[in-house]
Amino acid sequence: MANYLISGVAGFIAYRVAELLTDSGHQVYGVDNLNDAYDVRLKEYRLKKLMTRSNFHFLKEDIADRFIIESLKPWLPEKVDGVINLAARAGVRSSLTDPWVYVDTNLTGTLNLLELCRQYPVEKFILASTSSLYAEKSDPPFKETDDTDHPLQPYAASKKGAEAMAFAYHHLYGIDVTVLRYFTVYGPAGRPDMVMFRFCQWIAEDRPVIVNGDGEQSRGFTYLDDIARGTIQALKPLGYAVINLGGHEVITINHLIHMLEELLGKRARIKYEAFHRADVHTNQADVTTAKALLGWEPQVNLEEGVTRLVDWYMAERDWVSQVETP
Repeated sequence: MANYLISGVAGFIAYRVAELLTDSGHQVYGVDNLNDAYDVRLKEYRLKKLMTRSNFHFLKEDIADRFIIESLKPWLPEKVDGVINLAARAGVRSSLTDPWVYVDTNLTGTLNLLELCRQYPVEKFILASTSSLYAEKSDPPFKETDDTDHPLQPYAASKKGAEAMAFAYHHLYGIDVTVLRYFTVYGPAGRPDMVMFRFCQWIAEDRPVIVNGDGEQSRGFTYLDDIARGTIQALKPLGYAVINLGGHEVITINHLIHMLEELLGKRARIKYEAFHRADVHTNQADVTTAKALLGWEPQVNLEEGVTRLVDWYMAERDWVSQVETP
């Protein structure tokens, strides 16, 4: 069995990747600084689930700290088979208010882990990137070869920088790098700034449902387990590859609200506001490359996935209803 280092392990996607890897018998070494970018109770909830596993190991550290390598080296096993960098400051709109922290985590943090791979050495590096890189100039569904040189927000710009740094380390040091551009991911214990979590909470708790624009903008949604499986499949040797993951079922925001209304048995009190400059009108992935290189295809359809999310929310409602949704 293999040893893997996962950064941001208490995060939404990372904790599920860690669960699947430990379920398969691998040793997972998870790092997270448990910051308060959003309600830390969600991170503690995810981490608590992982801490019950004997083949999971946790270290509270910040990958943006230049001295992270010295902290990790004595803690890690003699051989590390791969680094999965899922630590990130995410969120399009919040990057407008504090772009510095996005550069610290997304760019400097990525550099630190690439340097760990060079020094250790570790042959495989996975970088979590984002569909936010695809500008409005591209026509959906977005292909990996589409324009990503015109990011619309500091968040996307920091991820573009991370991708460039990863390629440089691949070129200079031969590290096998796979960049995964995630499209809109949803599921239980998701980020509270994401539309699925917010709408579910707002409708369930009879709060106003804020929609920026007319609600006819669309998103390609993919369930958490499918994204986690694809991430693990990307651990295979690929040289240097950029791969879209997600976005296979595209619906409008208005349609999503209606779906949640049906599942929750409540009507949404919708409040339409101006379309946000940092948002995009559509977000849809071409996953041809993922199928060709990874043999990856989504397995959980939207109706089943949203039902699982609603069931989780209702089961955890006592505390989840109090989570702040920006």
